[in-house]
Amino acid sequence: MPIYKVAVLGSGVMGSTIAAHLANAGIPSLLLDIVPSSLLPEEEVAGLTLESPKVRNRISAANKTKLLKMSPAPLFVPEFADRIEVGNFDDDLPRLKEVDWVIEVVVERLDIKIDLFKKVAQAVRPGTIVTSNTSGISLKAMAEGLPEEFAKNFFGTHFFNPPRYMKLFELIPGPTTDPAVIKEMAEFAERVLGKGVVYAKDTPNFIANRIGVFGLSATMKEMLRSGLTIDEVDALTGPVMGRPKSASFRTVDMVGLDTFVHVANNVGDNVPDEKEFFIMPEFIQTMLKNGWLGDKSKQGFYKKVKTTEGKEILVLDPHTMEYVPKKKVQFACLDKAKNAGSLKEKLRTIVNGKDPGAVFAWQALKEVLLYAARLAPQIAEDITAVDDGMKLGFNWEMGPFETWDALGVKATAERIRAEGGTLPESIEKLLDEGKDSFYQKTESVDTLYYADGEYKEKVASPYSFSLKQAHKQGKKVFGNSGASLVDMGDGVACLEFHSPNNSIGGDIMNMIHKSLKEVEENYLGMVIGSQGKNFAVGANLMLIMMEAEEGNWDDLNSMVAEFQRGTMALKYAKKPVVAAPYGMALGGGAEVCLHSHAIQPAAETYMGLVELGVGLIPGGGGTKEMALRAMEGVLPGVVVAPDYFFAKRFEVVAMAQVSTSAEMARKLGFLRDSDRYSMNADHVLLDAKARVIDLARNFRPNIPQKVKAAGPGVRAFLEMALYGMKEGRFISEYDAHLGKKLAYAMTGGDALAGTLVDEQYLLDLERETFLSLAGEPKTLDRIRYMLTKNKPLRN
Repeated sequence: MPIYKVAVLGSGVMGSTIAAHLANAGIPSLLLDIVPSSLLPEEEVAGLTLESPKVRNRISAANKTKLLKMSPAPLFVPEFADRIEVGNFDDDLPRLKEVDWVIEVVVERLDIKIDLFKKVAQAVRPGTIVTSNTSGISLKAMAEGLPEEFAKNFFGTHFFNPPRYMKLFELIPGPTTDPAVIKEMAEFAERVLGKGVVYAKDTPNFIANRIGVFGLSATMKEMLRSGLTIDEVDALTGPVMGRPKSASFRTVDMVGLDTFVHVANNVGDNVPDEKEFFIMPEFIQTMLKNGWLGDKSKQGFYKKVKTTEGKEILVLDPHTMEYVPKKKVQFACLDKAKNAGSLKEKLRTIVNGKDPGAVFAWQALKEVLLYAARLAPQIAEDITAVDDGMKLGFNWEMGPFETWDALGVKATAERIRAEGGTLPESIEKLLDEGKDSFYQKTESVDTLYYADGEYKEKVASPYSFSLKQAHKQGKKVFGNSGASLVDMGDGVACLEFHSPNNSIGGDIMNMIHKSLKEVEENYLGMVIGSQGKNFAVGANLMLIMMEAEEGNWDDLNSMVAEFQRGTMALKYAKKPVVAAPYGMALGGGAEVCLHSHAIQPAAETYMGLVELGVGLIPGGGGTKEMALRAMEGVLPGVVVAPDYFFAKRFEVVAMAQVSTSAEMARKLGFLRDSDRYSMNADHVLLDAKARVIDLARNFRPNIPQKVKAAGPGVRAFLEMALYGMKEGRFISEYDAHLGKKLAYAMTGGDALAGTLVDEQYLLDLERETFLSLAGEPKTLDRIRYMLTKNKPLRN
């Protein structure tokens, strides 16, 4: 679909962050809003009038500026804000002829939206796509009275907040929308915007909000009935139930209580039969009256306060409306569920216990399962849309129908009947046909889902590659406990990491050498990737600490040297190697990427050489690579001290900086200009495969070359900067010590400035420095603290 420019009508939080995500995707936009009716005092002082463009564009300009202060950041890098142009409805609607897509994000009032769409219809070019980001107002009602040609290209595109981070994109056809336009938008949203597209019907709150808000409402009511506390409920409805750590009440704090209540009221007002489900408890009304809306008002169900010992998080007691200290939640079912294996086992454990926690968990979960099964035919074309909507929009690990399967449809139905409950028609029909699951998996097809009396194949995205399915189809070439080589087809193999947390150890190093030999003989090239939670979180810290504490220096030296040999083998491989990171690519994970011929990361990739946070320096070639990249900034033949270039790369390593996006990784020096990234993390492997094929057409292996050492002068410059930071108390004494060690290794040790050295010289310096730091007590304290507390120690 040729969408090169977009207009976003409404510059509030949602509108401006949609414009920001379009900017992330490389799409410029016009961000428009209303014209102010009065001047601000500072505008009067400046001699401006209501006719001044600065005043007329003030609202959209101010909201664009707010993007740079938001956390989490809606833009990949601040510079992308330049892709957003501001304006107003009165002056700039004629400019809608410039755009290919108009997104309406104004206040949720039908009359205001209809009035605006009438004006838009007169301004746009024929064929321009116009959509509403409404969270539940009827598309049919909005489309009434609009020109027929306009209505063909009018439908709903519901982004979830925040648009950059929430993957769900609900696509809602209007009554006369052209199906071809919907199909094209679905592909555009998936491929260009990086979204997970779910088709929804034109019903209040569509899919995810309809079920999610019902579930939260039911949870609140069950909490009051059962006598549990807010923190007890969050402990029971978090990860052990396959939900995010924010669970129930913390999620509402993040979203905003006012937003939650608005969405709930929308269903109650538009679906009279369900109004009772969405009536909020009295304590919620009191919170609204008090302005306790959650994070945006600094207090909601939780409140952070300062104490003499630091910060403490208090939790609201809904009976007294006072904040009390959080307590340690203890339920037998919770303890057992945490120690259960799979999510399926956790769910069965937590709902089948006998203590009050288990009773609550069952009652709250049962209500959601029944509601989803009853509602699904009204709000979605099939059950996969419901499950995908909840996974993408609320970060559930399992959707409602997957949860029915996990608990056992027959067993769950019998329990509900025994308790006097009524089963939805879809459950009765499934059981009457002798079936006991909504999904089936086969060797040839990844997923079959139940619909209309039969199991149908869930169509996979043509842009995604499933390593799990490849294993089922016998595509594994060989492997060990840490990694496998998988045939991706078309002459490309994938080295898949699958060690615990994808931490990099000897098993992965062995697989690198073995895989490269296989690839050089039988393939065009190789992708390095995985499909776990993160790409790789670094080397095995526990092993490093144990070897250092026991004084096994020869073993530790061999381990680091082997890591270096592995990364160097990637760099000088005879066939192209493309790394495909996503999520966290830290420490050794980043070093694997730095030594690949190209990197094809997901847009949301958080890459960093974080070793100084645990008292070490990068030891797998990362220190050497950042030194080489620093010297790349010095133009050939120009006599200049490379202080500036070294300072930039040195700071990245010394401060253990982690990129907040793939684009930020480019700014930090981890990606080169030739590296690309995939907006959709599900597409990374196939995009990396295409990159391998592209490189293979005219590939020449890297040739080892000598490089100039930066020398003592640059090192003195870096040490002076460290001294200033230490004296200013920005870093600790030990941080400064680590920085000096890093500076020594990066600048070439005792070699004079300009001395030609090979990479092995720099690798040896790096390894020696790494080993010397591993023997220091403060480094071991840092490693120990990270392993036990999962955060860095600043000693």
